[in-house]
Amino acid sequence: MLRKSQVQKDYSALVLNADHQPLSYLPLSLWSWQVALKAVFLDRVNVIYEYNHVVRSPSTTFTLPSVIALKEYIRPQKTVAFTRFNLFLRDEFTCQYCHKKGDLTFDHVKPISMGGTTCWQNVVAACHDCNFKKGSKSLQAAGLELRKKPFEPSNQQLRNIGRKFPPNYLHETWMDFLYWDTELEG
Repeated sequence: MLRKSQVQKDYSALVLNADHQPLSYLPLSLWSWQVALKAVFLDRVNVIYEYNHVVRSPSTTFTLPSVIALKEYIRPQKTVAFTRFNLFLRDEFTCQYCHKKGDLTFDHVKPISMGGTTCWQNVVAACHDCNFKKGSKSLQAAGLELRKKPFEPSNQQLRNIGRKFPPNYLHETWMDFLYWDTELEG
């Protein structure tokens, strides 16, 4: 019998839309085994693959689903939410000034004090050092250059960028639904 923490940690289900595409790549659309089993019983999903593990109630044994597909298609949002995470994803978790990765904040290219706005075209990921160096100065006054011009990404652009950052754990049954553009082994 599996310990509860072991089941919760290791047996998430990959959630696919009705077209068998993941709902999202980053974060990868995963449901806990409890939520996945509930969706199965409510007949909201089809089970595509199962783990070789079960959980038991006093009267029934349940095989844990590893890949499920929604029965009703969820139309993706047309615009991308302007969030810190999506901004960092667009900029590939890299400072747009010095190209360092990790420990990021965000910076207004044209400072608010100079009339800049908080929008996709004016905000970039920046490390703390570069953000402090720039402060409320212009790029030229701070002696900094942008790696690339900030832009509003589409859902597809974020999805493609997200595929570069796979989660720490990918179950073998998920691979048929992820990373269609990877090179096949011969």
